[in-house]
Amino acid sequence: MFVLGNIVQAVAVILERVLMLYKMVLIVTVLISWVSADPFNPIVQFLRAVTEPLFGWIRRYLPFTTVGMLDLSPLVAFLLIWLIQLGVVQSLYELGARLR
Repeated sequence: MFVLGNIVQAVAVILERVLMLYKMVLIVTVLISWVSADPFNPIVQFLRAVTEPLFGWIRRYLPFTTVGMLDLSPLVAFLLIWLIQLGVVQSLYELGARLR
């Protein structure tokens, strides 16, 4: 059973790292949105392509996140990532430890 426990813990580590990387992408996207960035820049296009699906989903299902000109969807995205890290990743770590 220890092999299954190691696999579950490996999935937890990978998920944790992916979420951490996505948080960094969110931070850069928010910082770029504060300045007048060139929309044709490939980096800006990549950042928007990666984050806009999540932001759009948040804006669609939680319309209160847009208050006038203020968009709070990145804040909600950080909250969702934090909840996934606390709920799913920690549960996978504990499940992997129990299966060892």
